[in-house]
Amino acid sequence: MDIGFIGLGSMGRGMAANLLRAGFGLRLWNRSPGKAQDLVRDGARLMEHPRDVAAASGMVVTMLSDDAALREVVQGEHGIGRQLGEGGIHLSMSTVSPQTAQELAALHAARGTHYVAAPVFGRPDAAAAAKLFVLCAGPQAARQAVMPALQAMGQRVFELGDDAAAANVLKLSGNFMLMAAIEALAEAITLGERYGLPRERTVEVLTQSILPAPVMVNYGRQIAQHSYQPAGFKLSLGLKDADLVLGAARKAAMPMPLAQLVQGRLLSALACQRGDMDWSAAAIGVSEDAGLSVPPAKHD
Repeated sequence: MDIGFIGLGSMGRGMAANLLRAGFGLRLWNRSPGKAQDLVRDGARLMEHPRDVAAASGMVVTMLSDDAALREVVQGEHGIGRQLGEGGIHLSMSTVSPQTAQELAALHAARGTHYVAAPVFGRPDAAAAAKLFVLCAGPQAARQAVMPALQAMGQRVFELGDDAAAANVLKLSGNFMLMAAIEALAEAITLGERYGLPRERTVEVLTQSILPAPVMVNYGRQIAQHSYQPAGFKLSLGLKDADLVLGAARKAAMPMPLAQLVQGRLLSALACQRGDMDWSAAAIGVSEDAGLSVPPAKHD
């Protein structure tokens, strides 16, 4: 089966490579064509416009940075919206607002095509290793049709019903928990440092006793060592997701004071020119608030 694939960023390249390895044919489009060269050598075809990756009654996967990029790829002059023929499927794996998911699902339905939302949990190394956790929502028949592709890219797929927005709500909820965990780790580590405890020792004890989750271990190590580059997930994108969380909360009349706190932390970090660092670099602000000097960022 041939699949269109749009978006070869730090996540998309590994995902596309896994589809190729699973035997799918790929038609690719990316704003920066150079990122497709290794995939083209492996058999993918690079197309000139987004619409060129779409085949009648086919499938197009999108993995893009934000709502605006996704809308442009669907509705823009060279978008896939009109090219994807009756019965075609748009598999949207981007982290976007639930409102964008609902609007695009309605747009596709009006044209006789299907929209399936399938955002993921996992960083670029998990994408490359096909170890992503996939959240999948959309029309049942379309969910079944995309399942082989999702299984080629992830270790587990969670089906969440017919409403595409459900997948994006849960993705934002998960990202909120991650940004809150970064803040909690940073505050706990910094409190210990103020009392003379080595940062690495605090993380070791906490993650080998009450919080032995991989997320806490990995982010705890980064924060303890002030190791924020290269970025597994850019801080600027973390701020985008914090904005999406609060936008969804406002729409649902749902107070989220902790989300407001971490949004402010990320915004301050962006103002300090840390947008290209890993989003765990928000922890630098915790140290600065405590009057502690922060060594130059280490590189993994």
